Amino acid sequence: MADVDLAHHGDAEVGVGLVDLAVNVRREPPPQWLTGPIAAALGRLGHYPDQGPARAAVARRHARPTNEVLLTAGAAEGFVLLARGLGDLVRPVVVHPQFTEPEQALRNAGRRVHRVLLDPGDGFALHPERVPEDADLVVVGNPTNPTSTLHPAAAIAALARPGRVLVVDEAFADSAYRPGCLAEPESLASRRDLPGLVVVRSLTKTWGLAGLRIGYLLGPPDLLARLAAAQPLWPVSTPALAAARACASEQAVAAERAIARRLAADRDHLARRLAELPQVHVSGQPSSAFVLIRTPGARRIRLALRDRGFAVRRGDTFPGLGADWLRLAVRDTAITDAFIDALADSIDEGADRAG
Repeated sequence: MADVDLAHHGDAEVGVGLVDLAVNVRREPPPQWLTGPIAAALGRLGHYPDQGPARAAVARRHARPTNEVLLTAGAAEGFVLLARGLGDLVRPVVVHPQFTEPEQALRNAGRRVHRVLLDPGDGFALHPERVPEDADLVVVGNPTNPTSTLHPAAAIAALARPGRVLVVDEAFADSAYRPGCLAEPESLASRRDLPGLVVVRSLTKTWGLAGLRIGYLLGPPDLLARLAAAQPLWPVSTPALAAARACASEQAVAAERAIARRLAADRDHLARRLAELPQVHVSGQPSSAFVLIRTPGARRIRLALRDRGFAVRRGDTFPGLGADWLRLAVRDTAITDAFIDALADSIDEGADRAG
């Protein structure tokens, strides 16, 4: 059933001289309160990493005890640990369209994966009753990459039950914004009452730290202990630990909310401009750092956009999508306006050829 290239990621679309709308990492330089601790950590590279302070800081942020936090070398390592550390899985399920790394990790570990494909006709809404009752592992994203859909927390919580591990990929949770909501809307990161819930978080997207590799899992202590046993010694570097500690501070959380608010305005501007193009359909109600669109001839348009200086993410490597889908990272309004002109020209070029 591995009928698409699950190993393809947005960085493969990026090239020299191209404006990057293919990778969902924020491009602004990290603030000094983050780069300062990372730089200072370079003076401690002669010592083995000490996870204690960073783990405690992440636990405080989410109002959990420290034994409910597992630090990882990016969210991707978390998916590998789940695939390898849970050796008794019988029926793992991945809800698609979704970041492909969880399924890829399961397949690499020899698991046979069952897919639940959400329907673009209703904005890729999550219907818990469609997940097989005998699933002992369920993976779902929120907000979901690549659809930018933000599922209601109640719908995801309905998937939890004894004997099942429910994995919620919240790599983009800090990018979601709702007016009047002080916290991350629909996040389950602080929920401790749901059986088998594991929340996967990443610090690389909002803070532009993709090259540093830092993330973490939140979940029951006994389950995290099983996953930790599959980790190598000292899996997270000292500079990455410094970043985790800084990003868990009150200052960081407040900055995330401000960034998410600005991102929402830029996302709305992108969606409005896309709506001006009759051949382009914006999927659902985008809620994250990217927007999913459907347009005929997307492959040709993607290549034409490269000729005009823009890289976008193809959609056909995501199960449940196809050749007419493209994912666009949200950038500032000036970049968006230039991109819309290039997209309109690329569409018109195809129409001229067809005529």
